[in-house]
Amino acid sequence: MILVGLFFIYLAVAKEFEPMLLIPIGFGMLIGNIPFNMEAGLKVGIYEEGSVLNILYQGVTSGWYPPLIFLGIGAMTDFSALISNPKLMLVGAAAQFGIFGAYMTALAIGFDPMQAGAIGIIGGADGPTAIFLSSKLAPNLMGAIAVSAYSYMALVPVIQPPIMRLLTSKNERLIRMKPPRAVSHTEKVMFPIIGLLLTCFLVPSGLPLLGMLFFGNLLKESGVTRRLANTASGPLIDTITILLGLTVGASTQLPVDACHGSERSGRYRLSSSCRYSVGIPDVSSENVCITCIKDNSGEVTAFSAIFFNLAEKITKS
Repeated sequence: MILVGLFFIYLAVAKEFEPMLLIPIGFGMLIGNIPFNMEAGLKVGIYEEGSVLNILYQGVTSGWYPPLIFLGIGAMTDFSALISNPKLMLVGAAAQFGIFGAYMTALAIGFDPMQAGAIGIIGGADGPTAIFLSSKLAPNLMGAIAVSAYSYMALVPVIQPPIMRLLTSKNERLIRMKPPRAVSHTEKVMFPIIGLLLTCFLVPSGLPLLGMLFFGNLLKESGVTRRLANTASGPLIDTITILLGLTVGASTQLPVDACHGSERSGRYRLSSSCRYSVGIPDVSSENVCITCIKDNSGEVTAFSAIFFNLAEKITKS
């Protein structure tokens, strides 16, 4: 994981791929994977209750970082193009293909429906939403899902151009869109209010994210709360981005221990003397050696669930 963290930092610095996301996540991976003696009582690990990192990580596990991110996004977003041309909503609706594609793929490789739902949101290329939803549906997969979602977002500049060249001609790419019509101040103020009522009455579970998104946009468009809008779109979202990226990165711990332990459960041997997990094929045995599969709460950790599936496929092959 330290190598993955260094790779993320390299992409951010050398290639300028989403540096505001990849540098905090990458550096968080370095922090979270530095070995230390847990029996010394230092309380420096992110999963040690009462440690500084653990307290900061509660914003991820409790789901209050993503709504604050959406508040800042709302305060930075100009919806004039959408208001003047509502057909653009169809472009956003196309994201559902990615979500359902990832969902069906996750089901096909063995994840249960709740975990597959959390994994599926990666297809929407929205990091805060992925973290918020995974904290509700599959907390044990949250670290892997968050890193996957932000990695996917960072690689959009690499993935998108060849697909666009494949699906469009050169002449089509040279087409210039007509400038949108002018949108009045009244329309801009009414949009977040009407948008909140329409969406949250239909889908109340989206209230934490959509409510903060539209609230941030109202702060921006009202014209009388400029200081609040500037705070939400500047210092607040920057601070939350730092804390979110750092703690998500630090949560992706993947130490590899020697295979040991005697407790058996089906096809796997479970080690009870450590906290985190990887799945490694034990070529000398019928079983698959799984080192340390539980965190403090007793939940199977994010990467162990993925490696369980990989290990089983390796064994079958």
